[in-house]
Amino acid sequence: MPQSQRSAQPSHIPLPGSGPMPLLLAMLVLLVTLLVTFSAWSSAKRSAESQLLETFDYRTRDMAYSISRRMAVYEQVLRGARGYLRGSVELDRRDWAEYYRVLRLDQSFPGMQALGVATIVPRQQLAAHEAAMRRQGHPDYAVRPEDPRELYTSITHIEPFGGRNLRAFGFDMFSEPVRRAAMERARDGGQAALSGKVVLVQEGVAHEGPASQQAGALMYLPVYRGGELAGTVDQRRKAIVGWVYAPFRMNDLMRGLGGAHSTDLDIEIHDGDPAGAASLLFRSPNAANHNPRLRASAQIVPGGRTWTIIMRSSTALENSLDTTRPRLVAVTGIGLSVLISLVVWLLASERRRALQLAHGMTLELRRSHDRVASEQKRIQVILENAPDAFVAVDARGCITDWNAQASRLFGWSAGQAIGREIQELLPAESRAAFRAGYASFARSGQCAMTGAPTELQVAERNGRRIPAEVTVAVMPMGEGFGATAFVRDITQRKEAEAREQQRQHGLDEARNALARAHKLEAVGKLTGGVAHDFNNILHIISANVQLMLRADSGQRKRLLSILDAVERGAKLANQLLAFARRQPLHPLEVHVDGLLERMDSLVQRAAGDQIALDKRIPPGLWPVLVDPNQLENVLLNLVINARDAMEGQGRIVLELGNVQVQDDPVLAPGDYVTVAVADTGQGMPQDVMERAFEPFFTTKPEGKGTGLGLSMAHGFARQSGGDIRLASTPGKGTTVTIFLPRYMAATHVSIGNEAATPH
Repeated sequence: MPQSQRSAQPSHIPLPGSGPMPLLLAMLVLLVTLLVTFSAWSSAKRSAESQLLETFDYRTRDMAYSISRRMAVYEQVLRGARGYLRGSVELDRRDWAEYYRVLRLDQSFPGMQALGVATIVPRQQLAAHEAAMRRQGHPDYAVRPEDPRELYTSITHIEPFGGRNLRAFGFDMFSEPVRRAAMERARDGGQAALSGKVVLVQEGVAHEGPASQQAGALMYLPVYRGGELAGTVDQRRKAIVGWVYAPFRMNDLMRGLGGAHSTDLDIEIHDGDPAGAASLLFRSPNAANHNPRLRASAQIVPGGRTWTIIMRSSTALENSLDTTRPRLVAVTGIGLSVLISLVVWLLASERRRALQLAHGMTLELRRSHDRVASEQKRIQVILENAPDAFVAVDARGCITDWNAQASRLFGWSAGQAIGREIQELLPAESRAAFRAGYASFARSGQCAMTGAPTELQVAERNGRRIPAEVTVAVMPMGEGFGATAFVRDITQRKEAEAREQQRQHGLDEARNALARAHKLEAVGKLTGGVAHDFNNILHIISANVQLMLRADSGQRKRLLSILDAVERGAKLANQLLAFARRQPLHPLEVHVDGLLERMDSLVQRAAGDQIALDKRIPPGLWPVLVDPNQLENVLLNLVINARDAMEGQGRIVLELGNVQVQDDPVLAPGDYVTVAVADTGQGMPQDVMERAFEPFFTTKPEGKGTGLGLSMAHGFARQSGGDIRLASTPGKGTTVTIFLPRYMAATHVSIGNEAATPH
């Protein structure tokens, strides 16, 4: 090459990879990757803190529920003890000790210091009460304190009877204001009542030191005298005979509550609103030595008393905060940033070295991917084994995550559920409103269901509705908001609540029926006494009139009129005696089907030509032991009442049957023959049915009836050892059913002329 050409080539052009450009490019890449690493580290840290918050929320809700549930169990223990007492506090202490031993209360119910009975002792009976207790083997027994009072109560039974509990034997809890307030609230309300904060009598005395003393509370349940009414406050105050109660030492009560996670929370429990040491019932041992990251409070109402539970995250829970993943992200990101920057520098400076480093970076990325995949798998295992259904939803309202419990609850597999709209898990009528509400939530992140469980109806794949408890958490994503939800099936809890409502309804009906029976019993006794005296007077008048008729004094017409009035009065007296169950009966073995056949023409005439009579007599009808004449009168009266209720037109059904009674509030268990008279008349409203068996009560116009037909039938049925029942619906007719006990030829049954004792 000529010299002139060589000198024409530019000698200042830098070689590839030389100069400041590779270093500047590497520094720029390092800065960008470090910013990406910082963003990933911040996201991982927020995720770990969010997981800690969710764990804390779950632990606090579970703790409040566990305390409330334990107090509810103790209330049930008191209810069982009250049922054992059966309306009386007078029982042998050995029987009470045996009841306590059989239930194993000291092993099954931690925190319950004892189970005892507080007995009311009138002031004038105090000395006799103390003397009686000393005769039972307690020579030092005395009601404490000894100050004169209008009313005394005494702990007469307490188990276990030893140790600390001996200090409470004979103590008058009504003399102390806090205990008295709870006892009065239980007495007047008829329900369990929890006292305020107290120091139990069982606690250590001064020489034992304050370290042995714990804050405590007592739960009372009133015991009313058996057989007395307790429907109003005045009735309950008159019927009260004592209380069954249980004292609790708060440290013992809280011991073991929370299970394996009991160290996750530092707990304070206050009586009512927190007011320092005056209201403090319980505090975790390490609660005062730690500045918590998280704090929550809840209020429960055991036994009508408000407890405030303050819960703080413990050191153990805060140490469970996942710092490994953010640290791993930070270390990995910084390392990758350095590596990428180095790779860029090497690529710009030396291709061969860049290729080698790129291979190393690929291996490191693969390891990082494996670690991330392992973390995702760990989270998936936790969700798959959660006891509640887990559903995650994106901002569009589509399902993105779905665990195994969700598949069991809703009937969709994960593959079928992911991608579907969340509204498909709701009943059809709720979907439109939910769609509009979720669109607003996806924009703002505001939802009324966050923070606390919410009850609502969800739907299975086949449309079956399921009552559920849903806990929702907001999940930011991109430009909108999604949500995660834990769904718990509460079908069993709802069914239990429905059964309890039905049981309470049945108890109310039984109480009303008992009150009506007592009312009729009282009216019957009064009516029987009046009818007996009236009947005796009529006998005297009748005898004198008959003697005067024989003398033929010329006043025969007037005497016959008097005699007719006497006969009507005697008939009225017999009807009243029938209602009062004091009429003379002549019971015989009677086959009701045969008696009904013999009365056929008589019943038809009583019903009238416009009434259709329908007889339903099953084969093999049992015989009964009754007065046949009285039974005929009752049947005729029931047919006439049915005819009048239909105003001369309709259908009367006479139906006989055999029944077996096992569990009835009035009838004794056994076999009975039923005689039912049903009509198609106007029926009776409830207020008329409640008074139908009262004597002289009638809805007929004046002069159309005496009001003694049903009352006489009631007295006859009860005096014969049976009962009479009414079933009526306004506009659909009335059915009157008489229960008569089956006559067994091998057993002699005697029915006297006096009123039978009610079952």
